Amino acid sequence: MHHFEKLKPLALLLLRLGLGIIFVYHGFPRLFTHTHEALRAFPHRGFPSYFVYIAGIVEFFGGCLLIVGLFTRIAALLLAGEMAIAILKVNLPQGGVLAVSNYQFPLALAVAAFTLVAVGAGAVSLDRAIFKKNA
Repeated sequence: MHHFEKLKPLALLLLRLGLGIIFVYHGFPRLFTHTHEALRAFPHRGFPSYFVYIAGIVEFFGGCLLIVGLFTRIAALLLAGEMAIAILKVNLPQGGVLAVSNYQFPLALAVAAFTLVAVGAGAVSLDRAIFKKNA
């Protein structure tokens, strides 16, 4: 089992990269390409239109921060919180807690992001390079 400990830096790097890519992918259109469509859709989900910009900023820039491993715990906390709100306000009302297919993706993202909050960015990150502590 000790051999698996050596994989922790790679695992955290891959987790950050995977989550970062997903969040950038979802945040980019809200900010830069499909903003008008999102501005119309958000009120139907129970949010004010301007939340499109908040969600887009958190997802796009939060994802970018995860990719490079900078301010990882803060970015991951914001992303996990956003996914928790999405689950509670959008997904659960569509079918309840037993309709797992309605919320499995945001749940996986929230849990993965929260893991980065708890564990940090890992050895291969700007957090570690800049702050020289247990990132």
